[in-house]
Amino acid sequence: MATILTPAPLPHPVNAPHQPGRPRSWPAAWASKGFRLRLGAVVLLLLGLLPVVPGFYHFIQARPGQRLADPLLELLPVHDVSALTFALIYGAIAATLAYLLPRPQRLLQALWAYYFLQLLRMLTLWLLPLEPPTTLVILHDPVMDRIFEVTTQPIVRDLFFSGHTATMVLLTLVGRGRSWRWVLGLMSVAVGVLVLVQRVHYSYDVLAAPFFAWAAYWLAGRVCRK
Repeated sequence: MATILTPAPLPHPVNAPHQPGRPRSWPAAWASKGFRLRLGAVVLLLLGLLPVVPGFYHFIQARPGQRLADPLLELLPVHDVSALTFALIYGAIAATLAYLLPRPQRLLQALWAYYFLQLLRMLTLWLLPLEPPTTLVILHDPVMDRIFEVTTQPIVRDLFFSGHTATMVLLTLVGRGRSWRWVLGLMSVAVGVLVLVQRVHYSYDVLAAPFFAWAAYWLAGRVCRK
């Protein structure tokens, strides 16, 4: 009786191409010159913002602006919800970083998106000088207050668009999985409502934020595409 011989399975090649849908490891990503260049560039660009941003926001604070009528804002109560707002924001940042760190390609896009978001916000703040709502309650950020040293003169004219809401939306975009995005999406809505309750933004600032977050994410995708 003849014996049918079947070839033994070939060993998985060491330099096999990355399979779509599977996260690329750091050694595989680092082997790409394009990845190294893009990562180094965005790190340098973000570091370059550090000495510029404090002076820019102090300029924004010293410049007078226009106060807007906001019928939607008048429907909401006024409360100090700083603790809850930043618990949601920093909790979302920590969870997203834990997700992104083993996924270098998505981390790279997130860094570029954050950089573009900062540029877009600085541009809109420069173009649209505004005064805060009259019933403003100072929002106390335990991190940013120390960076900008605003304990005696808080920054309250950084209005259009809402950076807190846009950051939350960006965290939602850089994540993956329907459940993950649903949770972060709901947290983004909550932060948007909370900054309105605190009167640190107009409703226009919050409603515009998701569009700028998406624009930053789209630009980052163009930079990071393979």
